[in-house]
Amino acid sequence: MGNYDFNKVIDRKNTYCTQWDYIQDRFGVADLLPFSISDTEFQAPTPVLTAVQERVAHGVFGYSRWNHDAFKSSVTNWYAKRFQADFDSEWVLYSPTVCYSISVLLRLKSAEQDKVVVFSPMYDAFYDLIRENNRELVENELLWDNGEYCIDFERLEEQLRDASIFLLTNPHNPTGRVFKKWELERIIAICAQYHVFLISDDIHMDIVYGDAKYLPILDVATDPQNMCICSSASKTMNTPGLIGSYLLVPDATLRAAFLKQLKQRDALSSVSILGMYATMAGYNESADYVDELVAHLEGNMHYIKTYFDEKIPEIKFRIPEGTYLAWLDISALGVSKEALQEALIHVGKVAVMPGETYGGKGFLRLNIACSRTKLIDGLERMDKAIQTLRR
Repeated sequence: MGNYDFNKVIDRKNTYCTQWDYIQDRFGVADLLPFSISDTEFQAPTPVLTAVQERVAHGVFGYSRWNHDAFKSSVTNWYAKRFQADFDSEWVLYSPTVCYSISVLLRLKSAEQDKVVVFSPMYDAFYDLIRENNRELVENELLWDNGEYCIDFERLEEQLRDASIFLLTNPHNPTGRVFKKWELERIIAICAQYHVFLISDDIHMDIVYGDAKYLPILDVATDPQNMCICSSASKTMNTPGLIGSYLLVPDATLRAAFLKQLKQRDALSSVSILGMYATMAGYNESADYVDELVAHLEGNMHYIKTYFDEKIPEIKFRIPEGTYLAWLDISALGVSKEALQEALIHVGKVAVMPGETYGGKGFLRLNIACSRTKLIDGLERMDKAIQTLRR
């Protein structure tokens, strides 16, 4: 037994929870078992809870600063201990969210109508993020090859020849790919050849399974000046409601420009004090939580694999290399997206995101970061729904 029970069921209803209390916004029905939003059903690590509770007990929540060694070294020490990557703490910048960081970087490193290349399918928020910044979205479709996604490097090089930015997600949402060293080296080389700024969204970096290994691009690159990492402890520690993320930016000029946007244009330089404390406690004291979390999630992935193989073999599922998102190939079901969602929602009473939301036709995205009892309930509801489509 470890220190944490990830099978403990915690009632999140009536807490203004996006996943539970506002499920109707996405699915049109309120009383559904949700597997949609990509947070977890787990309490944060004990050191995080303690740090936040002690800070709350202090009772004063005035303007606060993030630009100090306690915050920045907690980030760099995590990369050193978990990924054997040594980064200068001066590279660390605070940001309220990863999406905010990327939005600012788009404006700083490209002009309006410039091309931004992404792998698709892709985290859905990035579609609007790129377009609303008046940049041209260019999709490089990952190749679905016998249950595994591969990079079309020939097409990628063509697209990057006249692009300004390449937005990478590693580990990749929603496919679960964790890109190998040779893949990252080739991506880095192509971006360098065509002077393309490389942004890597690594928010799922702590959730990696089996023999897969997360490698920060700043550690893979021989010259990391024209790239950065955007990440946060929030996915891992389940603290997105506390607000807080960070960037690793080697280029001092870009750091100064980002801070100018953060403070002078957007007036966001005062950190969320609870988010900062949560990040520091998570990274400084919660490695055991992450180890146990990954073991629980990997167990859930294996359970799903066995369940579909035995009960619904038409759904093809390969355990991903990373993330707590199961990317389900439903093309063999032989039903339309509309018919399947109708059955899931009104028969199974279960909310699972359609792959089309992320640009993945013929897939579902299932968030498995929950107790085993919730997972079993959800799978049985899916089975019930699908059985009605077979009649």
